[in-house]
Amino acid sequence: MAVADLTRQRLIRAGLELFTTQGYHVTTTVQIAKKAGVAEGTIYKHFESKQHLLNELYRGAARWAARAAEEADATPGPVQDRLQLLAHRLVAGASQDPAVMQLYFVDRHRNVLDEKSRDAGREFHNALERLLARGKSDGVIRPGAAEVWSGVWLGVVRQALERVVTREWSESSAGVRQSIEAAWLAICR
Repeated sequence: MAVADLTRQRLIRAGLELFTTQGYHVTTTVQIAKKAGVAEGTIYKHFESKQHLLNELYRGAARWAARAAEEADATPGPVQDRLQLLAHRLVAGASQDPAVMQLYFVDRHRNVLDEKSRDAGREFHNALERLLARGKSDGVIRPGAAEVWSGVWLGVVRQALERVVTREWSESSAGVRQSIEAAWLAICR
């Protein structure tokens, strides 16, 4: 890997860590540079601004989540099993890389996201809604808008993600299992 690529990766990891531990608005470019072990001006060789760095991080997390939802949707079997698969993949992601999951699912950055990031975020929600629409057509999801049931399901699963991100729960804890089961019970017929 080229030196420039390694530097970019260090900046990404430093920004991710600082944004998720102390918050986007509190984090400065000086802190990011110091954490990455580079001069502050180096940031601007890779990113237009601190906001651009956050948007790059957010889009990467959103693309990962959308792929997980699309893969779950493409998996054969009942919708309940596919939603459970998706929930477990999200929880595994929260266990393996808590900062990425926190950035996308826990922290709120609406006021600094650009249009490309908002579009990337919608890809996950659209994939989840398509999966729930299949469940509605199969008669296993309650009547009503898939968008509403998507929000309900994700709200319950998000509780597990938050607890795994903060290391209160492990990937295999009873709370995770209960949350995934409760998410299904909240939307099923």
